[in-house]
This record gives sequence, C-alpha cells and structure tokens, in this order.
Amino acid sequence: MNYIKILLLSLLFLKCSSSDSVSNGTNETRPNQNLSYSEVDLYVTNPDESELFKLQPTKVPQFKENINFSITVNPEITYQEMDGFGFSLTGGSAMHLNNMSASARANILNELFNKDNVGVSYLRVSIGSSDLDAEVFSYNDLPNGETDEYLTQFTIEKDQENLIPVLKEIIAINPDIKIMGSPWSAPTWMKINNNSIGGSLKPEYFSTYANYFVKYIQAYKAEGITIDAITVQNEPYHDGNNPSMYMEPIDQALFVKAHLGPAFEAENIQTKIVIWDHNADNTWYATSILDDVDANKYIDGSAFHLYNGSINNLSIVHNTFPNKNLYFTEQWVGVNSEFEDNLLWHTRELIVGATRNWCKTVLEWNLVSNSKLEPHTPGGCTECLGGITIDGDNVQRNVGYYIIAHASKFVRPGSRRISSNYSDELPNVVFKTPTGKIVVIVVNNTEIDKSFNIKTPGESISTSLKGGAVGTYVW
Repeated sequence: MNYIKILLLSLLFLKCSSSDSVSNGTNETRPNQNLSYSEVDLYVTNPDESELFKLQPTKVPQFKENINFSITVNPEITYQEMDGFGFSLTGGSAMHLNNMSASARANILNELFNKDNVGVSYLRVSIGSSDLDAEVFSYNDLPNGETDEYLTQFTIEKDQENLIPVLKEIIAINPDIKIMGSPWSAPTWMKINNNSIGGSLKPEYFSTYANYFVKYIQAYKAEGITIDAITVQNEPYHDGNNPSMYMEPIDQALFVKAHLGPAFEAENIQTKIVIWDHNADNTWYATSILDDVDANKYIDGSAFHLYNGSINNLSIVHNTFPNKNLYFTEQWVGVNSEFEDNLLWHTRELIVGATRNWCKTVLEWNLVSNSKLEPHTPGGCTECLGGITIDGDNVQRNVGYYIIAHASKFVRPGSRRISSNYSDELPNVVFKTPTGKIVVIVVNNTEIDKSFNIKTPGESISTSLKGGAVGTYVW
C-alpha cells in the first residue's frame, strides 16, 4: 500500500513539474521551465501605453527552430558612427525647466541626461530665438534704421536668462553632450525686408553675418559651452515662420565658401558647418552646394527634416558624397495626434529610417512644452507637443520621450550601425556600442502580434511584439 502512495505522489510531482507555468504561491507565474533563456534584455513600449519603455521581467528566450521571419545581424559590416539622439532645447523649453524648483529640475534633468537613465546625448538650440520662444530676438537687435557692421552691440543676454543656466546644469550631468546651433533668422537690419519673417540676407552683410556666428560660438565658449556644429539656416525654404529667413543654395554656397568658412578658419573655430536643415523631398539643395568645391571643403555634412519627402532620399546625398555626414535634426509631434500613431511612425521613419539612411543624429522637436503649448512667437507653432510637458513642478512624459529613450539609453555616442536585413513588417536597425554590446531596435509595423527571431554570430533569440509595439533588445 505504501508503494502505491509513493507511486501516485511521484506521478503528481512529475505532472506539476512539466506544466507550462508554475505558481510560486504569490499569484506570480514563473517562466516556462522548458524554455532556455538568453542573456538578452528587452525594453518594450506598447501602442496602448500598457507598457512604456519597460524592461521585461524575464530574459528573452534563446532561439528555437521555427518558420518565423529572422532578423539576421552581421557585425562585420559597419556603417556610420553615431553622435547621439535627443531633442531641440528651445528657449521655451529652457524657460519651463528653469522655472521649476531646483530639486524638481535636478530630478528631471538627471532622468533625461544621465547616461544610466534615458541618456539624451545630443541637443539642438536656436541661435537667437526660434518660434518656440516667448518673443522674437537676435543677438544684435537695433532700433529701425540703425546698423552695426562691426557687431559692437552683440550680446547673448537673452540666452543667459534661461537657456544657458539650463545647459550648464545639463553639462554637469553629461559633460560629453553635443550641441548644435541653428539660426531661424539673421538680425532684421541685415535683411532685405527688415523683418523677422522671411526676407533674404543682404549681400553686403554676408561677412558681418559670418562674424555673428563667430561671436556666438566664442560667447558660448566663454560660458563653458561648446557648440559642436551649426546649421547655416533653419528651413531656408520656409519663410513664413516667425522668425525665418529665405536662402537659396547659391547664396548659402557663397556665404559658406567666401565668408563663414574663412571666418571660422581665421579664428581657429572647430565647430562643424552643416547645410540645408530642411525637408527630405529636396536633396538637390545640399548636393548643389557640395558640388561647389570651394564650399565643400568647409562643410561637414547636411541636415534634414521629414515634413515632406521620403527618408530614403537621404541615401542619395550619402551615395553622391559618401565622405560627408548626415544629420536628422527636427520632427514635431502634433498635440492632436494619437500616441500609437506617433510611436509607430516616428520610430519606423526616424529611429530606424534615418539611421538606416546614414544619419548620425535623430532629434525630436522639441524637449518641453506646457499644457497650454506655450510659449511661442506670434505666428509660431501652436500645436507642438514636447517630449515632456511641464506645469510648475509637474512632469508628464509624452510619446517623444519614449521614442528617443528606445535609442538614447543604449546607443551611446561612438556606437556604429551594423548590418541587418530589413522587413516592411518588422523595420529594424542594429548598433554595436563602444563597449561591444549589440542593440537591436524593432518596430512591429502591423496591427497583429508578430513572432520573429534575431540571429547574431553569438547568441540568437526567438521573441514577439504586439501590433504597433517597439522593442529594444540589448545583448
């Protein structure tokens, strides 16, 4: 009789041990004991916001033979080196941050810029005001009818109110952060229409405006802030914004080769010069300037936005001038658009698409707004949702925050994009970090859950993502 009891107990034990999941008595479920687990971490954002850049509680299962699509990674084929991922830090963004209490500001800046947290590694700031400042200004504003050819009244005092103090706090957290400056307009007295909106730079002030850039970089350097790169003009074909300035490629080429480049050279300024800084539907603007050998020698690369055109057009510029860099510098999220739509589109087109088309940066527009989407200039953007919303000390993380976090936390500056096969259903991009880690960012570009594999020369995995979800896999 005792033998029968022992046999029954043994069978019961075997049945429990072979179950698909096992309760530990606390209503938690342990992973399937029949699976072998890798050392790969997975961070997920779901379109229904049920998980927001959340580290999954278990490692990803090791690869088991199946018929699902496989992302195949080849670390031996390398592409561009990354400078970083981040946002535009507008004057309005800086104002909201600077108006927080010191402790609340320290907390959110540490969350955003500490390398162990979100790790934003690149910022774009405006040279003078953008349309997301409380007022229109330049660094050399004068009464009507006055001029200042030698820039004796040049001052960055407006930036010293909010932008520079916030930048100093950010640099204290991440001393390696890179900063790009972009002008929305020259001082109005330098322009043919004497207005902050539209109009072109007067030819007689090309040299003066080049010195304006020099003084800007030197003034920031005196504050302990290095400007790594500048673009010559934000959106030179969008002359209806406030502020804005129209600039044809022939004028931008002349400005660079005869004035800005020589001025930087004379002052031993190492700041990179970047051209275009507008939409991907126009590659001719950049290539026509780069075709000018006298301008080309001063130019580091070209910058793009994606309000028009295909992100794949950027490879046209790379293939024509493979020794010149590409930067993705701006894309806004509309306040009236849906979280799931933005998560899918921005990750697919920018985090994956821009980097697969040779961009060294991916920047969202912009870092901070408040719940009223203020400030903005008269005629400036009234629907631009920040990566975070700040009201007083209250912080709300928006879709842009999670889009950037999926790349910035792990794809550190100096990482290199490496080869992977592409799928329209599972757009992906892969990087190898300076410490040797592999980072795979995948978008489920369908409405249904998708199972798939990721194969590397080392460890391979079998995994899945919900429809519309984003996953970052870290080896």
